[in-house]
Amino acid sequence: MSAHQYDHGHTVAGWTGFGIVTAGTAVLALGVCTGSGVSRTVGLGIVLLGLLVTWALHLAGWGKPTGRRPREQWDWRVRDPDAGDGHPGCLGCRLAGRGRRRTTAAESGAPVPVPASVPGPRSGAGEPGPVDAGGPVR
Repeated sequence: MSAHQYDHGHTVAGWTGFGIVTAGTAVLALGVCTGSGVSRTVGLGIVLLGLLVTWALHLAGWGKPTGRRPREQWDWRVRDPDAGDGHPGCLGCRLAGRGRRRTTAAESGAPVPVPASVPGPRSGAGEPGPVDAGGPVR
């Protein structure tokens, strides 16, 4: 059973990302206070690393989907069973290409829509001319 009564979203990805980004902001703050460009750059690099690690852990199933999870998944050590398919409405999953399987019309069995015919270039007389007429385009 979880130590908290509600689904606060405590996850391995969240806590790991929080720790790395906190260390990065501390290095960044040190660089701002001392005026060191190297420390600021290293701090920003650590923050970026924290974001990437959090994203990778989320995609590996150690994060949580948007919204409330079932009670048996509230513990922070529980992996998300639906992470492989992507979470609906999740920006991280969309950036990774998950959650939107693309199928062609031939695979889905749906009829292929036929585009409406577009009239060709008009001739000088105001009537539609043949496509290969080479007349002026207005």
